[in-house]
Amino acid sequence: MDLLINIDVDDLDRAIAFYTRVFELTPGRRFGPAAVELLGATSPVYLLRKPAGSIPARAAEQLRTYQRHWTPVHLDFVTSDIESAIRRALDEGATLERPIAAQAWGQLALMADPFGNGFCFVQFVGDGYDAIVG
Repeated sequence: MDLLINIDVDDLDRAIAFYTRVFELTPGRRFGPAAVELLGATSPVYLLRKPAGSIPARAAEQLRTYQRHWTPVHLDFVTSDIESAIRRALDEGATLERPIAAQAWGQLALMADPFGNGFCFVQFVGDGYDAIVG
């Protein structure tokens, strides 16, 4: 089974600039004015232009917003240089929500993109997650 990642944004051109510069992804196919495929990660990322105030799902109780919002799903981007990745993201409009925290398996920084979507940068050290497998 393949995994496709879809990220809603309100400004497609701004999102393309952010995701290509910060995560070093490259544009693939363009699906008219409302969607683009980004390549270079382990799964393709699709940026989908959805207007603020639109209904995100049939039974949704709130309208789509691009201010910081909580969701139980987020993306972790693995990097070999977490400080450089954070600087690049901040330069492109991301927010650092929690500074780098050291863990037994590596380092973690909690971030948000300019569209309110949370993500993390992860830098593994040593055995990575295997260091905490019990």
